[in-house]
Amino acid sequence: MQIRHSDKADIPQIKQIYEQTINYANTLQLPYPSLDSWEAFLGDKPDNFYSLVVTEHAQIVAQIGIEVCTNNRRKHAANIGMAVVPSKSNQGYGSQLLKAAIDLLENWLAVTRIELEVYTDNDSAIALYKKFGFKIEGTAQNYAFRNGELTDVYLMARIKSV
Repeated sequence: MQIRHSDKADIPQIKQIYEQTINYANTLQLPYPSLDSWEAFLGDKPDNFYSLVVTEHAQIVAQIGIEVCTNNRRKHAANIGMAVVPSKSNQGYGSQLLKAAIDLLENWLAVTRIELEVYTDNDSAIALYKKFGFKIEGTAQNYAFRNGELTDVYLMARIKSV
C-alpha cells in the first residue's frame, strides 16, 4: 500500500472509483460521470486543493479530496470527501488514507478544523470518522437529492487542540 498525491494520469482510475453505485450514492457525485468532467476537476487543481490516493500494485483503491479554506478568517479549516473501491472496503485503506490526510492538514498546512458531510445512513463512514476523532456537530436536513428523495447529512468536524 502506498499513499501519494494524485496526478493527471490517475484521473481515469479515480473516476472509476466514484462511478461505483455505492460511491456516488454516498457522495455528491452523479451517475455516469464523464472523463472530461473529472479531467477538468482534477487536471488543474487550485493551490488550496489536494488529492491523495492509496495504491496497491499500481491500482488506485481509494481517493480523498481536501479543500483548504481560502477565506482569511477560515484558513484554519478544511473540508474533505473520500471514497474507496467497494471490493476494498473495510480493509484499512480508508483509515490509512484519512490518517495521511489528517497528518498533512494538521502537521504541514496548519489546519486545526477538518470538516465533512456524511449521509446519516452511512454507518461505516460515520464509524470511521468517529474513530479519528470527528464529532457530529449537527444535522442538515434535506441536504441533497439522492435516489429520488431528499436526504439528511451529519455535519462532522475534527478539531485539533492547540
